[in-house]
Amino acid sequence: MRRDNKEKKAKQNNSAKAIAAAGPKFTKEKFRKFMLGSKEKQGFIKIFCIYALLICIGFIYLNPILHMLSTSFMDLDDLLDSSINWIPSAFNVSNYAQAASSMDFWASLGKSVVVAGVPTICNLIACSVIGYGLARFEFPCKKAVFGIIIFTFILPSQVTMIPTYVLYSNMGILGTIIPYVLPPLLGMGINAPIFILIFWQFFRQVPKVLIEAAQIDGAGYFKSFFRISLPSAAPAFITVALFSFVWYWNESYLTEMYVSGVMKSSGWTTLVIQLDNFAKNYSTYANTAVSGATSINEAINMSGTMLSILPLMLMYFVLQRYFVESIDRTGITGE
Repeated sequence: MRRDNKEKKAKQNNSAKAIAAAGPKFTKEKFRKFMLGSKEKQGFIKIFCIYALLICIGFIYLNPILHMLSTSFMDLDDLLDSSINWIPSAFNVSNYAQAASSMDFWASLGKSVVVAGVPTICNLIACSVIGYGLARFEFPCKKAVFGIIIFTFILPSQVTMIPTYVLYSNMGILGTIIPYVLPPLLGMGINAPIFILIFWQFFRQVPKVLIEAAQIDGAGYFKSFFRISLPSAAPAFITVALFSFVWYWNESYLTEMYVSGVMKSSGWTTLVIQLDNFAKNYSTYANTAVSGATSINEAINMSGTMLSILPLMLMYFVLQRYFVESIDRTGITGE
């Protein structure tokens, strides 16, 4: 019996040793590959640093927005209570109602979409044509044209602000949307040189053999542009449209000077301009409101700020997948 027990124990020990020998060994080489990575796989240290950096950057951007959002729902008691920092005791939605009424939210929203959307469409048309011409045609002084385009981007807008204002005043178009439509149609809208270079880069990557094959089949310059080049530049159109819309939306100084009117007020306004004049507009609303309106405080100010950026946030949440794809893609790889 003892001999049998010894044999069984010996077999068990041998099987355990065999399993341990067959199992994975955590060696120094595997630990080094796990931490530092290899050609096929990134290491833990690199991944940890990337995600830590992204979390820090995300916190820097999200912290003010979250603070603004939480403050916008507070009432006056919460604002005066130093123990309440983030979560209000009760969500006071009336702050948004009063801010929206003082800003004339829906009318201002519609005008903001027009003021930002129409120049964006003009930018897409003009900058795509200019970018295609620079990418596909050779002509004298082409490098000088590139230099002028870059120079117009470097030149501060404050330098040309007064001459431009005098020009628009002599043309009699101040207080209308025409000062925001005319420059983009000529390829000189807000940050238009960047958009021209984006289209130029995309159209350069369209293989020339495709355009030459279309021309052999009888397609002219315009047909080659609309049938071959434009479909491949869809990511560029998405990128330019989003950037242009956001920049025109956030522009308050030029909008108030050219479109809304400085010397005389016009019917054109935007949510950003309404936010700039929020205190004045709210005092007027509080004096004329039928229902009892509270005096302006930090929570109502934050509510007005949230209302001014809410359309852009919703637009980005809806289009962010297409926006990321447009940034990642570089068009058709060609010559």
